[in-house]
Amino acid sequence: MGTRIQPGPRERLLTAAQRLSYEQGVNVGVDALLSAANVARRSLYEHFGGKDGLIAEVLRRAAAEDLDRYRSAIAAAGDDPRQRLLAVFDMLDEIVTTPGFRGCRYLGADLALAEPAHPAHAVTQQYRQSLHDLLAHEVQRLRLPRPGHVTDQLMLLIEGTLATGAARPTSRPARDARELAQHILS
Repeated sequence: MGTRIQPGPRERLLTAAQRLSYEQGVNVGVDALLSAANVARRSLYEHFGGKDGLIAEVLRRAAAEDLDRYRSAIAAAGDDPRQRLLAVFDMLDEIVTTPGFRGCRYLGADLALAEPAHPAHAVTQQYRQSLHDLLAHEVQRLRLPRPGHVTDQLMLLIEGTLATGAARPTSRPARDARELAQHILS
C-alpha cells in the first residue's frame, strides 16, 4: 500500500491563495488564506515574507500558466501567423464563458492594490510584456505596417475581452474581439 504525500505548507499556501485571490480578490484576508491552506501563520512569513510576497508569487505562478495557455493556443493553430493570432480569441471565448470566470486576475490585482510599490505590480507588468512579446512575434511575421501599433491593438482587445467577460457574463466579447482582430490583421 503506497503512502500519499501531502503537499508542504508552501505549496498549500500557493494553491489556496491562487484560488481565493481569484474568487475573492487579492485583498482576501490572511486568516482565510491560512485556513484554506491549513497552515500556521508562521509558514506564510517563512516562505513568502508575508501576504504581499505570497500574492506576488501567486501572480507569477498564474502568469506562467496563462502564458503557456496562450502559447499552446497559438501553436495548435498551425503555421499561419494570422490564424495563430485569431486562435487567441477562440481560446478567450472558452475562458470567458466558463462558469466561475471572474475576469483578468492581473487587472484585478492592479486595481485592488493601491500601493504603487506593491511587488505584485512588477509581476503584472512583466506578464503583460511577455504576452505583448508573444503577440508581437506573430505580428512581425505578417509584415504589417506599424507592427507595434497592431500588437498594442490586439492587447487592448484581449484585455477588453477579459473585462467585458467578467462585467457582462452573458455576452460573448471574444467573438466580437476576434472579428475586430480580423480587421486589424488585414
